[in-house]
Amino acid sequence: MTRSVSLLAAIACALTLSACGTTPPAKPPVVAAPPTMEEMMSKAAQAASSGSNEAALGLWQQAATAFPADKQPWVRMAQTRYEAGQYGEAILNAQEVLVRDPADKLANSVIAISGLRLSTRALADLSRQNNLSGPLRAESQDLAKLLRESLGESVLVPPPEKTPARPPRKQPSKRTADEGSANPFNALK
Repeated sequence: MTRSVSLLAAIACALTLSACGTTPPAKPPVVAAPPTMEEMMSKAAQAASSGSNEAALGLWQQAATAFPADKQPWVRMAQTRYEAGQYGEAILNAQEVLVRDPADKLANSVIAISGLRLSTRALADLSRQNNLSGPLRAESQDLAKLLRESLGESVLVPPPEKTPARPPRKQPSKRTADEGSANPFNALK
């Protein structure tokens, strides 16, 4: 009986091993190539043109993560945030552009104009609250002076132009019948 048990065990092992040998090797899963920068930017531009700015911003953020040395996703995020009036975020995105390209004029413009708009809002709020005094007022005046000098203007916001006073109109003289019929333009003199 031990011999038959050994024989059965050997047959069971042989069957088990033969079953392992006939299993086809597993195929590696098909991995899609990651999207290119152009594909990601195109998809984000499509989302933006359809009015889905938040979706576009998410796609540009993915592109910025996938291609950290490229400034284009950051440029588009800065522009989109600026156009939406999200000036703080626009400044942050534009600063990321400048990390990658310190001479980028668009990024510098977004930072300058967004900063001015934020400053204008804050100064208007402080002025309404009557809290624009002391060192804050002096510093605001110094910054306004620097801005005027940078722009080459004597004032930042020119006063509305006054329309010159018109001279009084001449009263038409009484004309005679001959004058009226001879030259119809005499009344306009």
